[in-house]
Amino acid sequence: MRPPSGIRRALTTALAALLCAPLAALPAAADSDGGHGRPGAGVQLEYLDRGLVAAATSEGVFLSWRLLGDEVSGHGATGMTGADFRVYRDGRPVATVTDSTNYLDATGAGSSEYRVAPIVKGREGRRSAAATPWVKSFYDLRLTKPADGVTPAGEAYTYSANDMSVGDVDGDGQYEYVVKWDPSNSKDVSQRGYTGNTYVDTYELDGTLRWRLDLGVNIRSGAHYTQFLVYDFDGDGRSEMMLKTAPGTKIIRYGDRGQVVSERYVTMPRQDVKAGHAHGDDYRKSAADYFDHVVAMFEKWHEHPEVVAGRWPKTLEQAFSIEPKHQYPLSHEAAVELATHFVDVYAPGRSGNNRLREFAGFVITGPEYLSVLDGATGRELQTIHYKPGRGDDGLMWGDYAMGRIEPGNRVDRFLSSVAYLDGKRPSAVFARGYYTRTTLVAYDWNGRKLKEVWYVDSGHAPMTNPFNASPHGVPGADPEYADITTQGFHSMSVADVDGDGRQEIVYGAATIDDDGDVLYSSFAEGPPQSNVPGQNVRLGHGDAMHVGDLDPDRPGLEIWTVHEGGPWAPYGWAMRDAATGEVLFGGYSGVDTGRGMVGDIDPALRGLEAWSSVPSNQAIQAGLWSVRGDHLGRSTPGTNMSIRWAADMTTQIVNGAATTVLQTPTIDDWKRGTVLTAEGTLANNWTKGNPGLVADVFGDWREELLVRTADSTAIRIHLSTEVTNRKLYTLMHDPQYRVEVARQQTGYNQPAYPSFYLASDIDWSRVPVPRIWTPRS
Repeated sequence: MRPPSGIRRALTTALAALLCAPLAALPAAADSDGGHGRPGAGVQLEYLDRGLVAAATSEGVFLSWRLLGDEVSGHGATGMTGADFRVYRDGRPVATVTDSTNYLDATGAGSSEYRVAPIVKGREGRRSAAATPWVKSFYDLRLTKPADGVTPAGEAYTYSANDMSVGDVDGDGQYEYVVKWDPSNSKDVSQRGYTGNTYVDTYELDGTLRWRLDLGVNIRSGAHYTQFLVYDFDGDGRSEMMLKTAPGTKIIRYGDRGQVVSERYVTMPRQDVKAGHAHGDDYRKSAADYFDHVVAMFEKWHEHPEVVAGRWPKTLEQAFSIEPKHQYPLSHEAAVELATHFVDVYAPGRSGNNRLREFAGFVITGPEYLSVLDGATGRELQTIHYKPGRGDDGLMWGDYAMGRIEPGNRVDRFLSSVAYLDGKRPSAVFARGYYTRTTLVAYDWNGRKLKEVWYVDSGHAPMTNPFNASPHGVPGADPEYADITTQGFHSMSVADVDGDGRQEIVYGAATIDDDGDVLYSSFAEGPPQSNVPGQNVRLGHGDAMHVGDLDPDRPGLEIWTVHEGGPWAPYGWAMRDAATGEVLFGGYSGVDTGRGMVGDIDPALRGLEAWSSVPSNQAIQAGLWSVRGDHLGRSTPGTNMSIRWAADMTTQIVNGAATTVLQTPTIDDWKRGTVLTAEGTLANNWTKGNPGLVADVFGDWREELLVRTADSTAIRIHLSTEVTNRKLYTLMHDPQYRVEVARQQTGYNQPAYPSFYLASDIDWSRVPVPRIWTPRS
């Protein structure tokens, strides 16, 4: 029996200083090729093959391959031990590599064929699959671009490849590549207008399109709506896909020649069929539809539970501060008159941006689903109702309450991630809301059906007038989860922050424990120059968050966040203890601090550096910091995305945007300058300027840059060909890194971090020996 949550939190906080190891269990057995352990022997991760890749360079053929987590036995002077490697060219051995997992073959040719075999205790294991050199240091994965379209308003749109993920969908030890297609009219949830359909494709590395998911007209396109998880949830060695769907979502399967062999809608729950819903329904609102929606809402004002309970104004005239005129229940004519006043007078009077006569293209009614799909074929495995449902168009969520009236905004903010809540097997976590009401639900998948593990719901932030209130920073209605409102970010991270062997959900400025309890919600005192001097207030919402072992000299993990609360927030940027949420150092900015990043950009300094971006005209001490809080200057690297690209384990930055203009991405080193210009490609997501994916998808521990070509006919995979003598297992066999890669596509893409300190001054004795099992039959 587990102790009560309050006692347990105290215990785990005290133990965090001692227990800072990542998820672990008993060592798994290994066969001659890396092999696999048995279920229950440790953390369930993917079986991966050797991942050998070869690329032609000016100095010869560069080779890179994986050291698998279950091959590692200990630590050496320059890396991990457990397996050495013999390199074969055209069937003949050309080298034995002991200090790394890469090799430069100075006499290799473009026609050469390479294999690599592990050597364990003097015995050679099975050779890898053959690899022939890429012509350049990148590879183009061919894509099948969706056809252009036209919105109901007559606006044409095209498609570009956007966010990505990877998973082994067929169990062969090689990753498949999942690509989300973004229409050119995709929009932030607060922006008006129609969008085209979102598509999600699954490809083999050779460009074979396995299947396509057409999410249909009832899923809006943009960064906040389609968070797709690709992961092996049931331990059968093959990845599933989980994501939000709706009536009209369709699975399209392709044959060997690229021909469509089947099209099938997701299964609509029986109660929705009985209610008259159909896959041909279109729940997008035109401007006229939205006005009618407001009229219908006003006609039933007297029935709203908050009005009946006396918590909201009894009449709409009271809500709008106008003279009483109508009897309630409202007649249709009276509701039209009040809706006209609301749309044409009241809303524009609060903000010039409230052009509700142009409110079109939003999906604020209709069923919402969560679907589990077979990763290899797209076959639907289960579809259930999304939890929680929207309830309304955002009225209860505060979308009408502030100066900027934005129906559908706060209610339609979604996040997702994978988490090892029990320390051994992965669960899926889906979230809705973070400005006001905040909800998360965790599921296990056993291969047949979803099982809810826990549900977190702050409840709505109470308001006395839903058309004139300040619901941000207000405690939710549920006493257990009241303090997590307004703490969520545009992404969420997963890490074992308290050292108990089970992962927690770092939901921005709050952290949810592995059992669904609130581990903590971070508050601080507002400084004298703020609008909340002396008040104990939430750190609040922000755009960028980084969770990892950032300081090698402190026990446990740290969290670096930036915050957009401006003068109502105690910090613009903050470094926190991940186990307790305590602020270690930070700074007040008084403005929306929109970006932040961490990385080992200066190898002369101990620990990772951290930085934030603040407008240059702000007279505040922003900029670059050491992990201990030393201010290093106002000049900073970029904040679009980081990448582990260099041989010495320093951090490089992917820069992909200048103001609002997407540009050719570059990889930049703080000391050496630009080390790669990805000619012929473009970044994604406008000011975010991020690649499709940055992850250790093959080769040694360095990360690959996956970015779309300018015409989106391919995903270009860039490989670092700088020879390194540092020997580390694939980062995909670290549980924290692997789940962070799975969530990288969520919201505003953030880098993945391992559970251990990874930098130029790495202490190999503190790198954990993976204790994992990899399902493969």
